[in-house]
Amino acid sequence: MNRKSFLQSLGLLTLTTTSMKVNALHTLSQSLRPTARMPVLFFGHGSPMNALENNVFTQKWNDIGAQIPKPQAVLCISAHWETKGTFVTAMPNPKTIHDFGGFPEALFQVQYPAPGNPALASEVKHLIKKTEVGLNEDWGLDHGTWSVVKHLYPQADIPVLQMSLDYSQAPAYHYALAKELAELRDKGVLIMGSGNIVHNLRLIAWDQMHTPGYGFDWALEANEKMKKMMLAGDHTALINYKTLGKAFELAIPSPDHYLPLLYILALQKANEKISIFNDQAMMGSLTMTSLQIGD
Repeated sequence: MNRKSFLQSLGLLTLTTTSMKVNALHTLSQSLRPTARMPVLFFGHGSPMNALENNVFTQKWNDIGAQIPKPQAVLCISAHWETKGTFVTAMPNPKTIHDFGGFPEALFQVQYPAPGNPALASEVKHLIKKTEVGLNEDWGLDHGTWSVVKHLYPQADIPVLQMSLDYSQAPAYHYALAKELAELRDKGVLIMGSGNIVHNLRLIAWDQMHTPGYGFDWALEANEKMKKMMLAGDHTALINYKTLGKAFELAIPSPDHYLPLLYILALQKANEKISIFNDQAMMGSLTMTSLQIGD
């Protein structure tokens, strides 16, 4: 009788396998030290050129990186990684993805060589019960992530992971899934969303590129209403944004840049305040409006 048959005959094979899983999860749970609760952040990331520029937006990103507690890892939900199903990057060294075109060559030369954290990726997979999370070793860091994080942590010395957006799911699904990430805030993980709450590239006023604060009436209306809802804690209205009228239809023609906001709002604890920053319209149909929850 071989070892497997012997263990099966004693009813020990299942026990052994279960013990191995428990030990693995115990190891994962120890991959990060308990910390004071980390804030959560939503960034209006705007143009990829922000990766190279020193402007009012990137200066604020730099300030935030210096002011908040230094995280043990960053988990970013970026507008630029949409998948069927939910995935988290699980490679030790994620590549820098230049997922854009028509920009200066200098932007394509930028590398952000932050490490990954496969153990944390596995922990995220086990935390989420709402769906099966896949461990992805092909994606990397897209510009929704690295163009911001390189200003937060220019030394690229903090592990960075991305979690994808399941394009087949409704906003309420994403909000509920995000809540399952909550305990990572107490393990030194900075959870950030990256998109733009008003984002309609088809209607950009290119002739107003250099006019600070230029926004169409509908863009400013939607932006102001969203801020009021966020500050009032009216997450239900924000989840059901498709019912809020024409200004919202124009502001959010597709959900990819908006959904990362819902991930961050879902992680707001009772009595946690929201602070809004980089609240500025650009080129008529974009806003850089961003927020921080917690200290």
